[in-house]
Amino acid sequence: MLVLLLSALAGPAHALDPMLMFLLSAAREVISAAARAERAPALPAPVTTSRYPGTAVEPEHMRSLIDECFTYLSDAQRREIFDSLHAQLMDPKNAAVRGSMIEYFASRAAAVREAQLRLAKLSGPERDRLVTEFKVAVAAMTPEEAEALATLLRQGVLPVPGDLNDQLLAAIDAR
Repeated sequence: MLVLLLSALAGPAHALDPMLMFLLSAAREVISAAARAERAPALPAPVTTSRYPGTAVEPEHMRSLIDECFTYLSDAQRREIFDSLHAQLMDPKNAAVRGSMIEYFASRAAAVREAQLRLAKLSGPERDRLVTEFKVAVAAMTPEEAEALATLLRQGVLPVPGDLNDQLLAAIDAR
């Protein structure tokens, strides 16, 4: 089912608004991360170092980045992200890619924050257009795919302002 959801979300994306493409991409990432966590749950590594080995980045900087960029998540959810990221960054198997991992995560976090800000500033007509395009994308999904996306919206794990989240969820429920 996960493969079907990912392929459906990727299919008609070329014609969609960039913000909608970002939201669908974020949904794919959340679903993928949840699937990975089910297969191999990461145990949180204690923060015992002032810097990640081989980098100039401190764990507290990553924690601050998470808190600043993922404001729509609960404290527990942000802590879970940090614990998982920290465990991966401390894993000796990732020594060769640690810097790239930090850079990638920082760029994705910044993109999430930027998306939140842009979505919050949408005018009424822009928001209506986004919701209309979302309805078209949802119509192309199977019921299972739409329900998986609705679950993410209900859980509040996508970087969408609350009122827009409600509109997107209503668009799925009206399907």
